[in-house]
Amino acid sequence: MMDWTDRHCRFWFRLIFPQTLLYTEMITTDALLYGDRRRLLAYDASEHPVALQLGGGEPGSMAVCARMAEDWGYDEVNINVGCPSDRVQSGSFGACLMAEPDRVAACVEAMRAAVDIPVTVKTRIGIDELDDYEHLRHFVLTVASAGCETFIIHARKAWLSGLSPKENREIPPLDYPRVYRLKRDFPALSIVINGGIKTVDDIMAQLHYVDGVMVGREAYQNPYALIGLRADLYGEQGGLPGRKAVVDQYLSYMRGQVAQGVYLKHMTRHILGIFQGVPGAKRWRRYLSENACRPGAGVDVVEAALEQVSQFKNVTEGVSSES
Repeated sequence: MMDWTDRHCRFWFRLIFPQTLLYTEMITTDALLYGDRRRLLAYDASEHPVALQLGGGEPGSMAVCARMAEDWGYDEVNINVGCPSDRVQSGSFGACLMAEPDRVAACVEAMRAAVDIPVTVKTRIGIDELDDYEHLRHFVLTVASAGCETFIIHARKAWLSGLSPKENREIPPLDYPRVYRLKRDFPALSIVINGGIKTVDDIMAQLHYVDGVMVGREAYQNPYALIGLRADLYGEQGGLPGRKAVVDQYLSYMRGQVAQGVYLKHMTRHILGIFQGVPGAKRWRRYLSENACRPGAGVDVVEAALEQVSQFKNVTEGVSSES
């Protein structure tokens, strides 16, 4: 999720989801090789386990960047073979690499030779006219032969022209059975499914067919809807923290970041959806949107926004792990 799952977002997610594997936004190899490496790779220790997602298609550069990931302590390095944006295509990486399985395999081989952490691949079920199961199977077989043991599959094809990235996340139909078939054909591989999964029940149902589930947009837009995973999937006992309690934890982080010169708006943009579906949510979003961007804005803005919704009982209450 380019421009979304930055380090502030991941710290926020970790407060809600203590045990899930987090992924960075896609970072290009050129950005790491020639840009501000420290800014791009920095993360808080609480984010572990965390994977660095790379965008690139040249084996040598991918290997160098994978080594950076390992040196910085990332738990996994992931190759993005799913992003269909024009900007990514112009760099000959992302979803267009589905047409070049040998090239992806060469990247995996070079990266695995350079690091000991897992090298994984996130991809689509197809692109353009390369949209049948046999092509997907050939792609996975080729890349797996280079040593990739985990594939995250977005269960939609991508159109490389004619649709925007947003449309490519919504218009091509989901085809979960194609991903299930992949798991049946490659039982030794770890197959993780992605796309259109929105509820705890959805996640638990998918785990009957695949090894894992990746949730992107729903986790970002409505994160509290998934807090039940802590009980259902990880067996956490007792009451789970309420929405306000999670925001209160994030406040401590924001205070420290603001003191270091980070703009408040760079952190509050990630928490707009925490009260989705409860009374006061609109006032919360509006207050933060209007005030967090003001020069010199501090965490008092968030505290004032909380006052807009704190009168409502279901904002402060936690969730029972039995509910």
